[in-house]
Amino acid sequence: MLSLLLAGVLATLALYLLFSPWKKRANLPPGPAPWPVIGNLHQLDKAEPHKTLMQLREIYGDMYTVYLGAQPAVVLCGYDTLREALLGQADDFSGRAILPVFERLTKGQGIVFSNGEHWHEHRKLSQVLMRNFGRGSRGQEEQVIKEAKLLAEFFKTKKGLSFDPSARISGAVSNVTCMMMFGERFDTEDETFLAQLRIANETFAYWGTQEFQLYNAFPNIVKRLPGEHTSMFENARSLHTFLRGLIENHAASREPDYPRDFVDSFLNKIDEEAKCPNTHFTLDSLDNTVFNLFIAGTVSAAATIHWALRLMLKYPEIQEKVQKEIDDVMGARRSPTMEDRLHLPYTDAVLHEIQRYANLLPASLPHAALHDVQFKGYTIPKGTLVIALLQSALQDQKYWEDPETFNPDRFLDKEGKFKKNDASIPFSAGKRVCLGEALAKMEIFLIFITLLQKFSFRAPVGKSNHIELIGGGIRILKPYNIHAEERVL
Repeated sequence: MLSLLLAGVLATLALYLLFSPWKKRANLPPGPAPWPVIGNLHQLDKAEPHKTLMQLREIYGDMYTVYLGAQPAVVLCGYDTLREALLGQADDFSGRAILPVFERLTKGQGIVFSNGEHWHEHRKLSQVLMRNFGRGSRGQEEQVIKEAKLLAEFFKTKKGLSFDPSARISGAVSNVTCMMMFGERFDTEDETFLAQLRIANETFAYWGTQEFQLYNAFPNIVKRLPGEHTSMFENARSLHTFLRGLIENHAASREPDYPRDFVDSFLNKIDEEAKCPNTHFTLDSLDNTVFNLFIAGTVSAAATIHWALRLMLKYPEIQEKVQKEIDDVMGARRSPTMEDRLHLPYTDAVLHEIQRYANLLPASLPHAALHDVQFKGYTIPKGTLVIALLQSALQDQKYWEDPETFNPDRFLDKEGKFKKNDASIPFSAGKRVCLGEALAKMEIFLIFITLLQKFSFRAPVGKSNHIELIGGGIRILKPYNIHAEERVL
């Protein structure tokens, strides 16, 4: 697509030069010289753009500027710099970049792609409702345990034969979010539900593609060209329709005095502010909030569990050590609880290392400077894109020895107790930290423990242990098969 785009825009080169970004670089951090029209897009590795950003760090340091088309983006690298920006100057960098793809998906509404008062109000309400109906309740832990048991029962039906676990893992994770939002779970064999899971995964994966960057840089051109964006937006509309149907069912059946779940409570909030002319709470904003939560609640934790199983195939000796610790602490029959985490230091270390090594989101969703920001001697103008390169913290040699090696022992002290490392920030940090971090950690822990308590995993005979990714700026695994052999204790 890049070649088609170049052919379409070369005719505008002369006019563009009048407004070249070269003239606007004076107060920004240094970086590679941008080409006219396309900026530095041609330099980004198509398969793994974050690799290019890591390489540019070696040249320009922990803060530099790249151009995505004509738009400058300041890239922040290294844990120290990220901490200083996202925590030390949290207010300055808490904006969300306004990108055409996200604007078309959610119209600047919801809790992920919004800004200003709308974002503050929706995030505050969502935190309260997630605490009431989700992450702060014993009921949600029980729901995760239930889904983990159902997942294990499905694995048992395979009787040790090779199978792809992807859809069932996604369904288990998504059902936890669905219970919180809608008070109901879905049959993981239901084709309508499975279709929505596929859409969630494909939409999330699209955000890491080269076409995503091109669409945001040149929306008026790319939207007229054939490409993945056509099916992505069509599928997103289908997901919106599915979710809106669930919301409408709630609106028809709810009792305002007895809210059942997240959606009921949000509908109550809409009613409370119905006469307020400046309210941010509408059916559209609920639709987009639920859209945000469904995708995030389906993809992130499930993708991490895929990484966990895949790494256990590659490192069977680590799998055996985890199982021994589980056996010693819990035995073969008792279901895990979150309280067990304190008594499973090696398993806790393995899970932290899986998240660090998987590096699922090498770069955060783009932030934006809320106003002209002074940072490390440079001026970042209001509205400028800011990319937090999380990979540079997760692989920061100042905080990690041999960071490209999978080594759970780095999270253990000399006595074998779990040792925290502040540079472990797979969910980002600051005011835009993932709202579902606590829930995702619960899901990953309880499902992983349940599966390794009941099964030993190995790769199909003749299959390589090489880990393959779908490619792009999000590190999602390609489909894979496993053997789940029931453990006899």
